[in-house]
Amino acid sequence: MAIVIVPFQKAYAQAFYDLNIEWLETHFYVEDYDREVLSNAGEHILEPGGHIFFALEDNRVLGTVALLHRGKGVFELTKMAVLPSERGRGIGKQLMQYCLDFAKTENFKGLYLYSNTLLENAIHIYRKFGFVEVPIPEDNPYDRSNIKMDYSLT
Repeated sequence: MAIVIVPFQKAYAQAFYDLNIEWLETHFYVEDYDREVLSNAGEHILEPGGHIFFALEDNRVLGTVALLHRGKGVFELTKMAVLPSERGRGIGKQLMQYCLDFAKTENFKGLYLYSNTLLENAIHIYRKFGFVEVPIPEDNPYDRSNIKMDYSLT
């Protein structure tokens, strides 16, 4: 069965929370900011103009990603997670490509992400997709991130 990427549906809200909590607990820790955003994705991501997407196979959620509207057409690519049993299948790459295509189609002004250099594979993939490292601002919302990357939409 083919993997399809679909926009947010209430039926998948718990999967968005669970996938991200699992990923954070495995690789780092869950910050209060994470728990608030993940528990109230509608309020924190969708209502301010953001987007959440899911990778599905046979109606089963395999992965997810969010585009958080940060104002003036600029979005943060965030909350990407894939089921542990499904990692290595390229689902994260499919979600990334979908977000980049969506950003171009929707005429986003800017796209960026925060990460951590301990995630060497992820940083490699981001670079491969065209993200470049930029200075981290003082108002970085994540204690665990030590790298910020921008994607040029021009």
